[in-house]
Amino acid sequence: MKHTIKPCFRKTFLCASIASLLASPVYAQQTAQNDDDSEVEKIIVTATKRSQAIEDVPFSINAQTQRDLERSGANTLEDVARTVASVSIQNLGPGQSQVSMRGVSAGQIVRDQPGVKEQVGVYLDESVISLSLFTPDLDLFDLSRVETLRGPQGTLFGSGSIGGTLRYITNQPEIDSFEGKLEANINTMTDGGTGNHIKGMVNVPLVDDTLAMRAVFYRTDYAGFIDALGENGSLNEDVNDGFRLGGRIALKYTPTENLSITPRLILQNISMNGANRQEVYNLFANPYTTTRPAITLGEREQYLLLQEGFEDDTTIADVTAEYTTNIADFTFVYSYTDRDILMSRDASALSGSVSVDLGFPNEAVLLPSNLLDRTQVEQDTFEIRAASNNDSALQWLVGAFMSDTERKYSQRLPTPGYDAFTDATLGEGTSAAVANGFPLNSPYNADLPYDLEQTALFGEINYGVTERLDLTVGTRFYDYEETRRFTTGGLFSNSDDQTDSTESDGFTSRVIAAYELNDTINLNAQVSQGFRLGGVNDPLNRSLCNAQDLEVFGGFQDYDDETLTNYELGMKSGGRGWTANVAAFYTDIEDLQVTLDAGSCSSRISFNVPEAHTQGIEFELTRQATEHLFISIAGSLLEAEFDSTVFDSSGNVLGGVAEGNRLASVPETSFAIAATYDFGEPLFGSSSTYIQGSYQYVGDRITQPSDQVAGAGRFVSGLPFGGASGTEVTELDLVLDSYNTLNISAGLVYDEYEILLYVNNLFDENALLSFDRERGGRARLGYRVGEPRTIGATFRYFFN
Repeated sequence: MKHTIKPCFRKTFLCASIASLLASPVYAQQTAQNDDDSEVEKIIVTATKRSQAIEDVPFSINAQTQRDLERSGANTLEDVARTVASVSIQNLGPGQSQVSMRGVSAGQIVRDQPGVKEQVGVYLDESVISLSLFTPDLDLFDLSRVETLRGPQGTLFGSGSIGGTLRYITNQPEIDSFEGKLEANINTMTDGGTGNHIKGMVNVPLVDDTLAMRAVFYRTDYAGFIDALGENGSLNEDVNDGFRLGGRIALKYTPTENLSITPRLILQNISMNGANRQEVYNLFANPYTTTRPAITLGEREQYLLLQEGFEDDTTIADVTAEYTTNIADFTFVYSYTDRDILMSRDASALSGSVSVDLGFPNEAVLLPSNLLDRTQVEQDTFEIRAASNNDSALQWLVGAFMSDTERKYSQRLPTPGYDAFTDATLGEGTSAAVANGFPLNSPYNADLPYDLEQTALFGEINYGVTERLDLTVGTRFYDYEETRRFTTGGLFSNSDDQTDSTESDGFTSRVIAAYELNDTINLNAQVSQGFRLGGVNDPLNRSLCNAQDLEVFGGFQDYDDETLTNYELGMKSGGRGWTANVAAFYTDIEDLQVTLDAGSCSSRISFNVPEAHTQGIEFELTRQATEHLFISIAGSLLEAEFDSTVFDSSGNVLGGVAEGNRLASVPETSFAIAATYDFGEPLFGSSSTYIQGSYQYVGDRITQPSDQVAGAGRFVSGLPFGGASGTEVTELDLVLDSYNTLNISAGLVYDEYEILLYVNNLFDENALLSFDRERGGRARLGYRVGEPRTIGATFRYFFN
């Protein structure tokens, strides 16, 4: 494979962004501020692994507090991201959200790519819980805040935080107070089902000034909104419903005033009955069949022979110990995570498409086939660190991190009766000869155990050069080693049995300068690095590949680490009733890991693109417009492009990876406007009455780089089945349209309870979130879609 590389360090855009930042109206207003600025609520964050007011953090960060989450009715990560600049969520089905920040994106990662690492690190307090495709879908009840750290955070948070870091910060046990809260909800979706939830929290002091407990429980029943057509005209409505059940219990033990120990246990189960997939073509349901009923699938419809499902059982046990001395604060964190994730997918169309290729009879093509993807993870992590706690100009932080992750990934494709058709068509004994020890009547099977070990040493120094200028220098040494074994069996496999390993070590660093221009404006500039560990591709399913796809994708094996250098200038300012946070950035990406669909092979491969970049400007502005009206605006303008062209073995551009083409999953423009109006005279005897509205715009996107190539939306199955010739063309626009959503809520607050009424997606926008293709589109084509209009009511009761 050869590369054409053209460096693209586009300083023009960055400089223009910086100029606009410094010339902004907020900057110009700074001279009008005076000493009687009104006091605003201070938000304390721990983004630098020490407590700090958010306005003093010298890089771009957003924090949504418990009050923000409750008033907006946020229940999911996508709800949180709605009003956070530069954050993009790609929904690929239940429990499969992919987060990207500032346009740093590899494109769509799917269930059968377990070796691909995440680009945004996700933490629950001090515990890392990131897992590539399966970003944990945690409940947001009783959170103190959600912190979004934009830009690479490799120095303090390591691999997987190349785009940024997302942190769920829970409320901790309170030693000296008894309090509790109950929350109940009911909601209904347009042309969908009814959902509800019930949640509760209690904080109980157990031993005076020494021991307290905080316990949380929740049960959420999700309404479905996708209808599934089936054989013989059957119809199952709202098939993608499900539930989430879980809780956490934490103890806080303070034997002395200098020592606190907080053990915690978290249990959660998610069970979904289907996927939010809207199909436009299915081997069994399309407009082209003549010996079978011709079917045109409509909005929020799919075609199934088998019910689909998703299960995620999560256990997290951790303990945090903090000890304070006259010299430093010491922190020790141990975390154990156990997750068992099962994706059950109707693969009947996929198996059926292969059966057509193999010349099997129609009875074999129509056999129900269930693809079972299981991911089992056990992870132990340790972190110990020390941070200075004096008032001197020199502040420091040092630490060590270790983790051991054992991950077992497996696939099974139970298809009852398939072996008989295999032996009848391809010769007696064929199915047994290719089984490789795996179960009968399962034409594809795979086991992929992984073991990832990592150690790291990190440190950061902050020095107050003058009263107004602070410099921060930090670095992290990391050492990774990953080993895996890949074993397959069945007719659709190569009967592989191989062991691979990947290892990496190096340094990732950052330098930050923060300057206090005056009492209301802080400027910051930084150069920071991030990285993402490479890996090894699974061998292609050669028996499924046509000659062209085998030639194009057959040469890819391992892929290297991805590295990123971020150049950034930001401003944080605030005055009497307003705040403004603005950042302009340019990121230079080397060996970007890009993922493509390998067409008929029913596989996906990852490879490196030598050069790419993202650049843009992000902003978050708030204004207390009147005594009762509060307005916030957040948004970003992004450019995320390849700076290299990658060719396949025939000299053709591979999968849309050409200089100047867009990176996947990245909207070039996105923004949100939210407003809250508190009535001067509360209604219905309440102590407070408010109305809140939020509007979100998300620009167009692509799911993978090849989707922007001319003709990418032209699909020909090549499968003669059901009276269709296989030469029919399905034309689709693979550029996902921009979408708009408007949410409205109203609340009544009383001394002991609160009532919230809301409508989400008021105009019932059918947002296309990502494109889904099975076996290169030969078996099935569809889109992941957002939730329809949802009307609901929430009741909260507080006691102490």
